[in-house]
Amino acid sequence: METQTFEQVHKPFVPWNKGKVTGQKPPLKPREVWAIRVRLQIANRVRDLALFNLAIDSKLLAATWCIFASKTSCRAIRCEHGRSYRSARPVRRSNSKSPSKRAAVAAWVRGKDLKGSDWLFPSRVDPTQAMTTRQYGRLVDNWIAEIGLSPAAYGTHSLRRTKAALIYRKTGNIRAVQLLLGHTKLDNTVRYLGVEVEDALAIAEGIDV
Repeated sequence: METQTFEQVHKPFVPWNKGKVTGQKPPLKPREVWAIRVRLQIANRVRDLALFNLAIDSKLLAATWCIFASKTSCRAIRCEHGRSYRSARPVRRSNSKSPSKRAAVAAWVRGKDLKGSDWLFPSRVDPTQAMTTRQYGRLVDNWIAEIGLSPAAYGTHSLRRTKAALIYRKTGNIRAVQLLLGHTKLDNTVRYLGVEVEDALAIAEGIDV
């Protein structure tokens, strides 16, 4: 009978995050946003382009939007699962004023002949259900990889954080960002954006009373 060694019986503990990139996912830079957008446009990936634009503008993690508007305008889209992360508070989504972004969503809606009660991004396995967050995450990984970035370093939070971080850098209005993200506490927004003491001091020094 073969005897097992101590190492075979007591296997070493392997942390779940070994070899993985952990921590906050950085936001995309404007040039990276446009790099992804242009690639999707050139490849005529209608669904991906509509999903990417809405993900950036809405600042939501869930990709399960439900049609609320007419097919021609798509000016208002109800977020069926548009709730702030880890809370039950509904979040008001900001609609883009860009004609090209609205045209991308309208093209997807018309092409799929979606009705008022349909999911804007239905599951390919079961059209009566919305696209899963896992499928959405895989799409984000593909978009990131296509522009030469590491999918391990970015994720769905990167898309959610992109416009919020840009608004904060341009205005310094952390309260506005808090409302857009749907955070209940300002501390959560500060941590989410990675605002440091130096940022706060720089803003204060730039204002003369």
